[in-house]
Amino acid sequence: MPNNDKAKLRRVTSIDVAERAGVSQSTVSRALSGSETITEATRRRVEQAAAELGYFVNARAAGLRKGETGTIAVVVIGRSGEGAASINPFYYSMLGSTCAAAAERGYEALVSFQAQPEDFFGHYVARRQADGVVVIGTATNAAAWEYFRQCAQETDAIAFWGSPFDDAVWVRSDNQQGGQLAVERLVKGGAKDIVFVGDTASSQRQFSERYEGYRTAMEAAGLAPRDPMVSEGEDRVSQGRNAIASLVEGGTAFDGLFFACDAMALGALEELSARGISVPGKVGVIGFDGLGSGEFSSPPLTTLEPDFALAGKLLVDTALAGEGEKPERRVPVRLVERASVG
Repeated sequence: MPNNDKAKLRRVTSIDVAERAGVSQSTVSRALSGSETITEATRRRVEQAAAELGYFVNARAAGLRKGETGTIAVVVIGRSGEGAASINPFYYSMLGSTCAAAAERGYEALVSFQAQPEDFFGHYVARRQADGVVVIGTATNAAAWEYFRQCAQETDAIAFWGSPFDDAVWVRSDNQQGGQLAVERLVKGGAKDIVFVGDTASSQRQFSERYEGYRTAMEAAGLAPRDPMVSEGEDRVSQGRNAIASLVEGGTAFDGLFFACDAMALGALEELSARGISVPGKVGVIGFDGLGSGEFSSPPLTTLEPDFALAGKLLVDTALAGEGEKPERRVPVRLVERASVG
């Protein structure tokens, strides 16, 4: 191969840029890293030389030299023994918003799905694989959360969504606000016998917060709040179906239903339809999570939806925040009006 061809294939370096621009190599490094010690005229000369030579800064290598990776690790916790396809779609929405927020800050996202103990890994920062860690997912996997609880004791660069404990930094929906909005909307539609469905004693801490909002709004409306209804089932959808069966077969009066999550509400809509109970004619139904699939249920499900974009931003900001800059953060929710409430 001719020598000139070899020259064309040789990787361009900062030394080449320095020679072209007539400056030192250190000046090239400072100019391309945005250092304020470089004059604007010199910066433009260096940038022009770099562009002419096709030279690009290896941002990842530069970051590693400064102790930064330019990466956020996002761990999605699933149910033990189940694959990624069975994960609640809500967490995929949260994953998408977190990755988008990371990109807004110039970070790449390293995504990991973890469900089994042999898969658990959270030491991304210590291994210099990421600058921060965001953990989201089902609170039913107690072993996974206990593992990441221990990780949180070893690093500050971690933030949680859906954690079943309060002794680490978390971001959550304003669940009490959502519970109040749900009851107020059902009352506005004429409901008086409103039932809350969800296990407030479970690891899903947000369920108990949503019930508190329900109870506050019921009392404010002059209505008697009921104890939370707990329904068994292998998944949330079947729990929603079984809740309706128990209410109807037990002779319980109800004209409004507030479900602690959309998946239960969707199962309830199926069972109500199967039993010939009109929604919203005889009973209004509201869920919580803002699942897009609720738009296609029959009837479309009214729901409380967190601000996903803000949630992703707060998770990323919290994971990357310095010590003393990690307040517990609440994400506002909004009522998404569909046809399941009159």
